[in-house]
Amino acid sequence: MRRIRVLIVDDSVVIRRALSNLVEGDPSLALAGVAANGRIALAKIPQIEPDIVVLDVDMPVMDGLETLTELRRLYPKLPVIMFSALTERGAEATLDALFRGALDYVTKPAQLGSAEQAESAAREQLIPKIKSLCAPRTAARRRIPRPTRSLLSPQTSRPSGPVRAVVIASSTGGPPVLEKLLTGLPKPIPVPVLVVQHMPPLFTKNLARQLAAKSGLPVFEGRPGAPVAPGTVWIAPGGNHLAVEIRDEHVRLVTNTAPPENSCRPSADVLFRAASNVWGDGVLAIVLTGMGQDGLLGCGAIKAAGGRVAAQDRATSVVWGMPGFVVDSGLADAVLPAGELASWVTRELKRPASKRRNVGRRGRRT
Repeated sequence: MRRIRVLIVDDSVVIRRALSNLVEGDPSLALAGVAANGRIALAKIPQIEPDIVVLDVDMPVMDGLETLTELRRLYPKLPVIMFSALTERGAEATLDALFRGALDYVTKPAQLGSAEQAESAAREQLIPKIKSLCAPRTAARRRIPRPTRSLLSPQTSRPSGPVRAVVIASSTGGPPVLEKLLTGLPKPIPVPVLVVQHMPPLFTKNLARQLAAKSGLPVFEGRPGAPVAPGTVWIAPGGNHLAVEIRDEHVRLVTNTAPPENSCRPSADVLFRAASNVWGDGVLAIVLTGMGQDGLLGCGAIKAAGGRVAAQDRATSVVWGMPGFVVDSGLADAVLPAGELASWVTRELKRPASKRRNVGRRGRRT
């Protein structure tokens, strides 16, 4: 099997050594080369032909954002993972990179005293992301356990009610899709929108700010006790689960640091379950690109309550993990390209409850 060729671009000798050791220590990866800045990297790419680039944000001569812009112009399909510091400035630059076309990111620890510390900090995040992003898009359909009756839910045949809330799950490759989706929604949107994007603290605050500026909708990082009113978009705060509850006859946000679900905190399953308890058949869920299966069980709860589910299609997903599991489990009412999701939501918001159509076990409209 051909090994994945990795180019590492970072001005820090410690980081370059640490990441090189990680790559060379994995039998499915090969170190294509290293570079201390973007200019050197761009000169090397035609010679070494990497399959993926791990790119630092802050570098002399040519920084990560400048390099990424040129990479996207010259090599539009070459996957790029940003490797940035977990700081306010690093979070803002990394989000900018994701909107410019980087596919994913890994955060550096605050203190790097040795190559061993850097390796340990990056091992669990970086290697799986490299492999996932470089997996052939034509790979055989993965096998998953047959869904249980409770997951598929016999109640999916009953009519849905009017949409009362939209909930969204998003991960790898998600920010540009979120921008496209939110930008295409009616303004003001007549229901609240709640989003789980897998990101650490600092990142979600900046994500809310950037999405607000790009979409024209009021987008905020979730805070406990905030009233959930129509027309507002709430982003789950990094490091916290986001949920909703009825308190004092009003729907309010709840955040907590309960254990991760699906190795995620925030987890879409937590939000989706809570939404189905509060809004019942009025929940409309959307599962966007991302690794793993977060959102799958939550979609089962939403379908059991009579709500509706859409999944991003394989062709427009950076990683067809989260939406793929939902589709394979027969829970999706619609499977759509990223550019068509907003139109689907808009139609569902306008459609009378009595005319809503539902899905059978294999996702066909009935």
